[in-house]
Amino acid sequence: MLLTAALLPSPASAGDLVTVTDITGRKVEVEVPVEKVILGEGRQTYFTAVLDSEDPFKRVVGWRDDFERADHDGYRQYLESFPAIAGIPKFGSMRNGTFDVEQAVALKPDVLILNLDVKAATDEGGYIEKLAKVGIPVVFVDFRAKPMENTEPSMRLIGKLYGKEDKAEEFIAFRAAEIAKVTDRLAGRTGLKKPVVFMERAAGYSDDCCMSFGNENFGKMVEMAGGINMARDIIPGTFGTVNPEQIIAANPDQIIVTGANWELNVPGGNWVGVGSGADPEVTSGKLANLMTRPGFAGVKAVTDGNVHAIWHQFYNNPYQFVAVQQFAKWLHPELFQDLDPDATFKELHDRFLPVDYRPGYFVSLRTGS
Repeated sequence: MLLTAALLPSPASAGDLVTVTDITGRKVEVEVPVEKVILGEGRQTYFTAVLDSEDPFKRVVGWRDDFERADHDGYRQYLESFPAIAGIPKFGSMRNGTFDVEQAVALKPDVLILNLDVKAATDEGGYIEKLAKVGIPVVFVDFRAKPMENTEPSMRLIGKLYGKEDKAEEFIAFRAAEIAKVTDRLAGRTGLKKPVVFMERAAGYSDDCCMSFGNENFGKMVEMAGGINMARDIIPGTFGTVNPEQIIAANPDQIIVTGANWELNVPGGNWVGVGSGADPEVTSGKLANLMTRPGFAGVKAVTDGNVHAIWHQFYNNPYQFVAVQQFAKWLHPELFQDLDPDATFKELHDRFLPVDYRPGYFVSLRTGS
């Protein structure tokens, strides 16, 4: 989906009223570059940091209160460099009706950026109309429902809003080149055996088993990396569940769980706290513990040691290409022996982000992975 404003022959000058097309196809008038932004999620820091790398929060006048809880290590790292973020006004969720329109009006934002997954709740609550009456335009982006399809147009939209079109295109080109390192090599191989992969979403976050992914998000990334997503024919949409019996029956060749530091949400939980600066000894121990649950002990992946954990937040930000590379490395180690996802993620930080790279986003029970 292309952006109307992004196709203009030259960048808009300060104060220009332009029409952009958001990820839902809505045409929205916004005065660009925006100076005050409300982020529908605190984790939208991941994309705003790419574009405003000198100060990712200079435009942010409000955000939802999810960043610290959903990615505690990442939040603390940004807090170290930008302590003022602790004072950014926090908003409730449109899903449960706790978003405060009057609070938003008082902050006088130029735009409200929402994730696609709250579109239904936004429509049901009439928020777009309410905000339009007070002159606050709303645009939708998507890095979650169909991230491999919508990341590029989403970044172009935000680039236009921020007056950072060139920076957005630089990032998009970098991302595409890094994905091609996997997809081009796989396309050149015939007869490659594809392992069956079980992706578990937020493993250990609760005692229930097991959330997973259908044919989108991490499920699609597995397929792009040369694997077969075990749940693709079980889960009809992006997210869903499978039961232990289905895991046993499928006997997957590889298991990959997602995790993060969720201490504020589930203190002392069984989740695998991979993320910025995570200790691999701690995370590998927690990963091994998860494999003792019913449905896992004795399956091929566990017996062979092909069990891995990856940072959960790759599912909801424009850095998913790093996950695709890491999946390829795990699924086809001989074919991708020279691929270094850690180095790729470090380059992303060095070129685009205002914080240093701290390894800890991946861990494996396989020796040498």
